[in-house]
Parts: sequence; structure tokens; C-alpha cells
Amino acid sequence: MEKQQPITVKTTIAAPLTKVWQYWNQPEHVMQWAFASDDWEAPAATNDLRVGGQFSTTMAAKDKSTSFDFTGTYVVVENESVIEYDMPNGRHVKVEFIQVPEGVQVIETFDPEGTHSREMQQAGWQSILNNFKKHVENA
Repeated sequence: MEKQQPITVKTTIAAPLTKVWQYWNQPEHVMQWAFASDDWEAPAATNDLRVGGQFSTTMAAKDKSTSFDFTGTYVVVENESVIEYDMPNGRHVKVEFIQVPEGVQVIETFDPEGTHSREMQQAGWQSILNNFKKHVENA
């Protein structure tokens, strides 16, 4: 199977870089934004933010009908700049944090999986990123 082109989602958050970085990485904050829709939640999260460290976020339907753990192992960690990780299925993700006049641009580039359409994956990841933006700006 040939490798598909990565998908990119992004947003600009009106907040200082240090706050954006902390809210992205601290488990107590991850649990407030790491889901794509209001009928989902993130009831658990752990994060060992270092090269070789791992993270896990439980994403669950609020009606308890389904849940899964979103996990990865960090391969690049540059403080307040770049995070890259690999998922257990071999997919790679790069997250960039770029200071811009309006705040911080967060750009996520990820390898798609083969089950869902590119459009569905892009929409889901963008929804999660939009939740992150809302959480940071409203905190």
C-alpha cells in the first residue's frame, strides 16, 4: 500500500505562546479539549513530554457507548516550538507552534489512516483543534 499525502489542519490562537504550549501538554487541560464534538469527552490523559516519552488520551462518547485511547511516542520535542510523535500504527504527526502578531498559529500535519476519508479525518482533527482554541482563549 502506498503512503498517502499527509493532512494539515491549523488555527491561530489569541494567547501567549507559553500558555498555548502548557494547555496543549498538561493532562488537566488536554481533558478539557481533546474531542471532536460535544457528545464526546476526554476522561483521562497522561503525558511524558520528552523524546522517547509517551502520551495517552482516552476519548469517549459521553453516553459510554464507545471509547478509545489515542496514544503516541515522542520523537521530537522542541520547547514551545515543535512536537513530533509516532502512533502505534506507524503514522506520524508533527505539531508546530508559531508566534504570529495575532497570537500563536498551531499547525498539525498527520499521516492519514486508511479507514475513513481524508475529508472526514481532516474535519475531525480540525474540530479537536477548534476545541483547543476555544479552551485556551476562554480560560
